[in-house]
Amino acid sequence: MNVFVEAASDPGTAAALAGASLPDRYLAAHLRAEDVDMFRGAGDKDVRRSLHVGQVPMPELAPDEVLVAVMASSINYNTVWSAMFEPIPTFRFLRQFAAEGAWAARHDQPYQVVGSDGAGVIVRVGSGVRRWQVGDRVVMSPAYVDDQEPATHADGMLGVEQRAWGFETNFGGLAHFAVVRASQLIPKPAHLTWEEAACNPLCAGTAYRMLVGDRGARLKQGDVVLIWGATGGLGAYAVQFARNGGAVSIGVVGSEHKAAALRALGCDVVINRNDIGLHDDVADDPSRVIEVGKRLGAIIRKSVGADPNIVFEHVGRATFGISIFVLRRGGVVVTCGSSTGYDHRYDNRYLWMKLKRVLGSHVANLQEQWDCHQLIASGRIAPTLSAVYPLSEVGEATRIVQTNRHLGKVGVLCLAPRPGLGVTDPQLRAAIGEDRVQPLKPFGIG
Repeated sequence: MNVFVEAASDPGTAAALAGASLPDRYLAAHLRAEDVDMFRGAGDKDVRRSLHVGQVPMPELAPDEVLVAVMASSINYNTVWSAMFEPIPTFRFLRQFAAEGAWAARHDQPYQVVGSDGAGVIVRVGSGVRRWQVGDRVVMSPAYVDDQEPATHADGMLGVEQRAWGFETNFGGLAHFAVVRASQLIPKPAHLTWEEAACNPLCAGTAYRMLVGDRGARLKQGDVVLIWGATGGLGAYAVQFARNGGAVSIGVVGSEHKAAALRALGCDVVINRNDIGLHDDVADDPSRVIEVGKRLGAIIRKSVGADPNIVFEHVGRATFGISIFVLRRGGVVVTCGSSTGYDHRYDNRYLWMKLKRVLGSHVANLQEQWDCHQLIASGRIAPTLSAVYPLSEVGEATRIVQTNRHLGKVGVLCLAPRPGLGVTDPQLRAAIGEDRVQPLKPFGIG
């Protein structure tokens, strides 16, 4: 394993990697099919109980795949869902995928290696891979698409067989090795460490598609953008894309600690959800939804003189009705998730009579990921990493996200023996500045 660990700090190991023997088994954070009922009737579905770190068999590569020695990964909310076995156990996704036969059959195992982010070094390439080679330093997009499906060629996210890698597939990124399709690969930004690079693809790519891409809200200069959970994994990127695109950002957070972190990201207006009376039970009472919406709308208008053109939604049930209400006439709510629940309630009069729109968005296609990572590679968009854990403590790292105590992204070191490795352009990093590369690091866990 030494040669793979050495690749974390030595870019010149390509030849050694090609000749190194792969282990038959490797260390991975995984779930077990035998545990899917462990939380039945439980009040607290503590993911530290369901996430295991141990050896799993090394899978065979399909012709269009690469094997990546994973230096670092990060925690996303889909790993929380997987580890809670909600809304359904993800082993069902593996069985459905395996039913396609051929190479897909490998994914149906009594274990699932989870994780939908990662950065590392290619150590093997399939016989059909043309544009990548052993030794390339890459980050991995979570969009696992079928390039032989017609819809994929219009937009990778529209294919019926599109899946979230490490959530709806096996062999994910929270491990020493990961199997990905070549169509998931993006060059690693040279000025970033492994853990900084690993935290970007899922959340930054998702936020980019939601706000910037031509399949999203199509943000323009001067737009007012309301961002819920603005220091979370998604929200912290949304704030940056709004700022970088000349829009006015309105961020909502739940504590003064998070408010301070949000100001450090450059958010124009910072609102504490407690100041507008937004509590967990508001969504159950339509009259309270309107009351909170009126208070929020008044603060926004006083601060920037207009209602939001765009609402960046991923919180779901707790905020969706308010989002519909505060949005200006003709505006758009763009949503990619529902961390507080999928069953949304809202007053439809405010949608149809004011010609508002709701737009669903999911991850990002490969072109969007490359465009997003060009911004990251130039230093215009910064990683939102706030804390780093070793793979052995992946349960604790995931628990922090489950209980919403995190700021930005929580990173996980896999093969990288320590933080700070992987930078191959220190001059660019110095020119950008450490405070701009790591805006959330001083704030730690929220």
